[in-house]
Formats: sequence, structure tokens, C-alpha cells
Amino acid sequence: MSGYHAFRLTPGTDLREGIERYCRERDLAAVAVVTCVGSLTAAKLRLADAEAHERFEGPFEIVSLTGTMGAGGGHFHIALASAEGRTLGGHLVPGCRVHTTAEVVLQELAGIRFDRRRDPATGYAELVVEPAEDGPAPARSEEHTPELQSPCN
Repeated sequence: MSGYHAFRLTPGTDLREGIERYCRERDLAAVAVVTCVGSLTAAKLRLADAEAHERFEGPFEIVSLTGTMGAGGGHFHIALASAEGRTLGGHLVPGCRVHTTAEVVLQELAGIRFDRRRDPATGYAELVVEPAEDGPAPARSEEHTPELQSPCN
């Protein structure tokens, strides 16, 4: 199955955990974040090329959320705006609490499943795209670029 999923996370909900729980409860195999608007009371992010997570006190407006989610977990980036209009962004980690609302739209992708496996080149659990077990195999092109690891190419 494929299609769009739209839902609202309420005040106090952890943004990342709420999205992951929604996907797990529906057994969604491959999801892309379409949009998210709302606000956070505080944010916890992993900034670019950093190992540690940093906490920031809000309130913040969510100005962008992108990412992927599958059986192996999610990978999300968020951009936030402070009350002064300054922007801040990074990897979304648990600890971002919804202030008033988070209106989330996801797209479920047909014919594939997302997983995450440790990549020795990066040291992180990176995206692996595989054909879905319960659906038609995704279309493939004749050419394959080694850098692109997808059954859709």
C-alpha cells in the first residue's frame, strides 16, 4: 500500500518518538516526510559533524522537517526559528517536545522498504533501500551507479 498519512502530535509529545511510533503502529516500510509545521518548547539536536547532542530552550517554530523512516529506524533533519527569527537546524533526536501542535504529513512509498545498516565508510547506520516483500518489485533502469544504492535505479 502507498499513500499519504496526516496526523497531529499534541503538546508535550516528543516529535521524533511520535513520528516513529505512528510508523511502527502502522507497519510502514518506507516513508518520506512531506511536511511538518508546528512548534517546540525545546529542541535537542545533533549538529553537523558533531557526536554530542545539544539542547536549546524555545519556544521554536518548526519551519522544515525532512527525513526517511523504515523498519530500521528514522533519519530526520529539522530547521527551527526562534522568537527572534534566528534559525537553527540539525539532526532531530529525542528530546524535542511539541509546544502547541505538530502537524505531520508523511508519504508511504510503494514497492520498497527502508532499512538501516552500519556503513564502515561513515560509521553510521545508513539507508538501505530494498524491494518490498509483499509488493511488486520497483522499476529498475538499465544503468547502475555504485554510489546510488537503490533497487529503483
